[in-house]
Amino acid sequence: MTNRQVLLIIAAFIAVTLGSFIWYIATWDSRKGTDQTTLIILPEILPSEAPALATGTML
Repeated sequence: MTNRQVLLIIAAFIAVTLGSFIWYIATWDSRKGTDQTTLIILPEILPSEAPALATGTML
């Protein structure tokens, strides 16, 4: 494979990558996920060496 072919393959990969990123941004709907709630499950009992901020106590 010649240097020119390698450079063309690299350029094609970059073009496809940039094109797919632009397509993703152009078709992105920011209102799509607003009704979903993110649930974070924290353990009830924290180890005694947990920092004060993690336990919810005042410093």
